[in-house]
Amino acid sequence: MAQGDVLLEVKDLQVRFPVTGGVFLRRTGEVRAVDGVSFTLHQGETLGLVGESGCGKTTVGRAVINILKAMSYQVEISGQVLYHHAGGVVDLLPLGRHGMRPYRSDIQMVFQDPYSSLNPRKTVGQIIEEPLTIHTKMGRAERLERVQWLLGKVGLSAHHFNRYPHEFSGGQRQRIGIARALATNPKIVIADEPVSALDVSVQAQVINLLQDLQDEFGLSYLFIAHDLSVVRHISTRIAVMYLGNIVEMGPAETIYKHPEHPYSRALLAAAPRPDPSVGRARRARLGGDVPSPLQKPSGCAFRTRCPIARPACAEQVPPMLERHGREVACPFSEPESH
Repeated sequence: MAQGDVLLEVKDLQVRFPVTGGVFLRRTGEVRAVDGVSFTLHQGETLGLVGESGCGKTTVGRAVINILKAMSYQVEISGQVLYHHAGGVVDLLPLGRHGMRPYRSDIQMVFQDPYSSLNPRKTVGQIIEEPLTIHTKMGRAERLERVQWLLGKVGLSAHHFNRYPHEFSGGQRQRIGIARALATNPKIVIADEPVSALDVSVQAQVINLLQDLQDEFGLSYLFIAHDLSVVRHISTRIAVMYLGNIVEMGPAETIYKHPEHPYSRALLAAAPRPDPSVGRARRARLGGDVPSPLQKPSGCAFRTRCPIARPACAEQVPPMLERHGREVACPFSEPESH
């Protein structure tokens, strides 16, 4: 897939949620959900953001689309989310609800749970039409025509228009969510674990649909998931996250076939394989539990579970180093060959 101009730049993104306790709800600590994340997203590409549950990847997606403050007024966000649009470059992070409105139609989100992300009181037609009512000046007839066209694009039909979400399967509901996200002709779609709640057979259908829509409309995806093998099939590049930091980033095939960071290797080894006995002897095994974000280890956050950790790993957060065709936050690792 050809890589175009930069659409989105995330620079040193940090997201902290204060923890309070006691009668007077005094601040007793903070959860560093995202701790200095930087990446770029180009026109027409898919950046896969992958990591275990709780690593901060969903928070990154919500920060990019700027809905965190509406979800938690105490959240503390710093850094930059620079959106490159026809009129120039704008930092989305400081914008309030009114300031974000001109850019909402360009950046849309497909949510993880197709069962709770659709309003059960509205028909499918009303759900998909809503963004058009808010963000466009289309007339009623034009909106209805657009909704029917979108239903066809995601593999549903016009007679689904007046049905309610509970009448559909999980895969069909996710298709409705994708149609809603595409309604305003967005340039960027943030897909937050869009297939994790679906059966394996339906996962493939939804991923193929997303790829077909990307090819047709030139979409750029930030594809968030915990399964590296799923991300591989749709992504141009992959960024691996652990406890709020990106630890490895590069071309999808390079990271999948030759993971370098010890955590990337462990994440890949955890993915189910058709023949579990193949390569079992050299699979990376992690010791210990994921540390609490409230008490994040000093230096490299992965050092408490890392098989190649050294005393120097506790001193400072390792910078991203360009090596072997990717960036990796580990000065001691070497790429693994499959």
